[in-house]
Amino acid sequence: MSWPWALPFVALLLSIATGPLLFPNIWHHHYGKVALGWSVLALAALAAFHGAPAAASAFVHAMLAEYLSFIVLLFALYVVAGGILITGNLRGTPLINTTLLAIGTLVASIVGTTGAAMILIRPLLKANEARKHNVHVVIFFIILVANIGGALSPLGDPPLFVGFLHGVEFFWPVQHLWLQTFIVAVPILVAFLALDAWLSREEPARGNEPIAIQIRGLVNFALIGLIIAAILGSAIWKPGVTFNLYGTDVALQNILRDAALALVALASLWLTPNEHREANGFSWEPIREVAKLFAGIFVTIIPVLAMLQAGRAGAFAWLIKAVTEPDGTPHEVAYFWLTGVLSAFLDNAPTYLVFFELAGGDPGKLMGPLAGTLAAISMGAVYMGALTYIGNAPNLMVYAIAVERGVKMPSFFGYLAWAAAILLPVLALVTFVFVVKL
Repeated sequence: MSWPWALPFVALLLSIATGPLLFPNIWHHHYGKVALGWSVLALAALAAFHGAPAAASAFVHAMLAEYLSFIVLLFALYVVAGGILITGNLRGTPLINTTLLAIGTLVASIVGTTGAAMILIRPLLKANEARKHNVHVVIFFIILVANIGGALSPLGDPPLFVGFLHGVEFFWPVQHLWLQTFIVAVPILVAFLALDAWLSREEPARGNEPIAIQIRGLVNFALIGLIIAAILGSAIWKPGVTFNLYGTDVALQNILRDAALALVALASLWLTPNEHREANGFSWEPIREVAKLFAGIFVTIIPVLAMLQAGRAGAFAWLIKAVTEPDGTPHEVAYFWLTGVLSAFLDNAPTYLVFFELAGGDPGKLMGPLAGTLAAISMGAVYMGALTYIGNAPNLMVYAIAVERGVKMPSFFGYLAWAAAILLPVLALVTFVFVVKL
């Protein structure tokens, strides 16, 4: 396959990047049709040039082996997190804001960046609604809670779950990325505290009444535990039973895991009072949008992955050369920055998958002798997904909620400037300290 086969994939990603900004009304009502159109084009081309059976087999593999488990986990975390309601009289002081950001960063790898963002963004906005300066609070929230905090588990950020589905062990990220994540998160938290303290000088004095916080929907924390148990169980229990569906082998433990996650989501809907979700402003639209768009991404990326699997004989030989040293070993710095920059503009989950395959796609080697390469890909995808609104699914969700609450969020390029100023110095430090020595 040559480069034109990648056009539906590129076109879909450009549609996702520009549609909400240039044609918001049209995009909101027709994004599913746009994703479907590019997907049909990719599959029709495959059928025309390689036969309908090959196209159908590729489609089934993309949906069953790649997409289904990915979206079921996101759905479960989104529903369960939506049932947790935090209320109280929080005041947006520098210390309280920093504490909320730190808590969100810590729990994002447990409840997912989507879950942590949906739980905490509304209390944070409520605490800062009377402040003159509150845009920076949301920007730092996107960077820390919706991205960096998810770097330590497959539950945390979509790209790491994609890696888990391709054989990366559940605890590999926390074992290999905890120190790097600490070094990235702490300076950003300190920078936020300093900036928020400086901007708060112009704010009127607030009352000194004791802080009272109430958390409702506690059953959902137990349900999050069940989600974690289901993921771990599928990684540990491997009975060796598989079912072949049109050329795709589906393991029994994966079927049971996805079924358990769906049941956990249904249990959350049943056990959580409706008023909790109503108070949270819960709606199905964000997860519906993610489901439709990612279905299109996983279909249109089929030819791209095929070209990558062709290695040096394929259309992406130039990319392989860019991330390979003259002696044939991986160029870790190139993997880190190329994965990161492309994640910022093309969404980090498919970008992670592209570079995972580019590095060989063998989880055993990538967790062993090529662990530095996998670490570089993982850090690039997770950390730099925060550079734009489209880098990671929760970014746009947080942006939409903030705008709805009256926060004057910066434009696409305005946010990019903010995020680059905050992130790039820290990422340069990580590159020097870790990546060049991986």
